[in-house]
Amino acid sequence: AGTSRSADMSGKDEMIRSEEQLHVGKEEYESGRARLHKYVVTEEVTRTVPVSHEEVRVVREPLQPGEKTTGTTDFGEQDVEVTLHAERATVRKEAVPVERVRLETNRVTEQKEVSAEIRKEKIDYADGKDMGTGKDAGGEFGQGRRR
Repeated sequence: AGTSRSADMSGKDEMIRSEEQLHVGKEEYESGRARLHKYVVTEEVTRTVPVSHEEVRVVREPLQPGEKTTGTTDFGEQDVEVTLHAERATVRKEAVPVERVRLETNRVTEQKEVSAEIRKEKIDYADGKDMGTGKDAGGEFGQGRRR
């Protein structure tokens, strides 16, 4: 009695068909840099401030006869001095904080389509007559090639 070839499970009459599968993932990478840089510019600022000063003028008043006077009545040279005062504008500069500036990051999610070619193994078979094509439950049969 002969043995059937389909009952032979030694693995010599079978093949394993494989194919690539596409696994899509993501990774984080440094995509750029942003930085704040502070620098100084100079601009001219003009303000108006009221200032005053004293001016001297000579006032002459005739004396009435018999009018009493204060001070000396000595005849001769004499000096009288008056100190004059004035205001001048002064400038004082002070650095004061006016604004806080910072960088924030905001994560934006968008959809990206990725494509890649994958390879599949095809299995041809020859039954001694015609090359067959078709599908079975375990995979695909390729277009028949005669071997």
